[in-house]
Amino acid sequence: MTTTHDIAVLIGRFQPFHNGHAALLKTALATAPKVFVLLGSAFSARNAKNPFTWEERAAMIACSLTESERARVEFLPMRDYYNDQRWAATATSTVLAKCGAGKRVALIGHLKDASSQYLNRFPDWEFVAAPQYGEIDASALRRIWFEGEDANVTRSLLAPLMPIASLRYIEGWAQLPHFARLREEHLAIEKNKKVWGTGPFITVDAIVKASDQILLIRRGRAPGKGLLAVPGGFLDGRERVLQGAIRELREETGFALRDETLEEALAGVAVFDHPDRSQRGRTITHAHFFDLKNARPPQVEGADDAAEAHWTPISKLCEMEGEFFEDHFNILDHFLKLTD
Repeated sequence: MTTTHDIAVLIGRFQPFHNGHAALLKTALATAPKVFVLLGSAFSARNAKNPFTWEERAAMIACSLTESERARVEFLPMRDYYNDQRWAATATSTVLAKCGAGKRVALIGHLKDASSQYLNRFPDWEFVAAPQYGEIDASALRRIWFEGEDANVTRSLLAPLMPIASLRYIEGWAQLPHFARLREEHLAIEKNKKVWGTGPFITVDAIVKASDQILLIRRGRAPGKGLLAVPGGFLDGRERVLQGAIRELREETGFALRDETLEEALAGVAVFDHPDRSQRGRTITHAHFFDLKNARPPQVEGADDAAEAHWTPISKLCEMEGEFFEDHFNILDHFLKLTD
């Protein structure tokens, strides 16, 4: 086998793995003897946009390969940081830890639109452009999958777009309990989009710390029903963002401290504006970090959109990463420095 590089890297979410992805992987296998597939959204909770765990996606992709190809491909999980610089640095160090320094690394990809700009963040790797393989989009495949009422019709629509082994994999996976919940979530999101559009929306969030504990809610409605989140919601028309964060905090948790106390405890504000941070559409949030230091955590109770509210030790947050709604773990990570 004659190849031009030592390592080929392919990065994506593959939710699900379709023929366009398969063409990229074929290019990677032709470029280097060893291929690393970096699987994004690896530690996130399941949702309608990310229904499969990284292990399930690795299995889905692997079943479409020959035995000799599988021996040359290694799957590496990647957290979504929603910070381009940090994400690119982590991807680079993840590959370097596996292959060592001094290797000729090729980055395989296709520059289709603004969402592909991440491919420009690896100056030490040689970009190998792959031709576009038709007009296949994973979001459209998920829509067919979740909205189909007849299994035979759904199969006929997906069959030309996916490797047959991957199609069989998701058909089997759809028999698991996760599918019904995620289908319900997908339909609820699509219904909301028809009423409210796809943004941009402005939201506000409240991160409250007291005695090394963080105030969390458990969402009572789709999207993300049952998942953990920080208190927050949409900004009202005449509010300042700080006012909105305090209002949402009170509405969802019954938080009783005075506004003045919270304003004095405000330790930081950050804007989270990644285009893909929310399934509901382009949603830009202003997160407010209130540090009550060693004060006793006030009594709270879930209300409004929150099924419950409770205080959680900061030391427990990392092991709960896969239970959080959208990028809320990343928001906590930003203020609390939870991960490396």
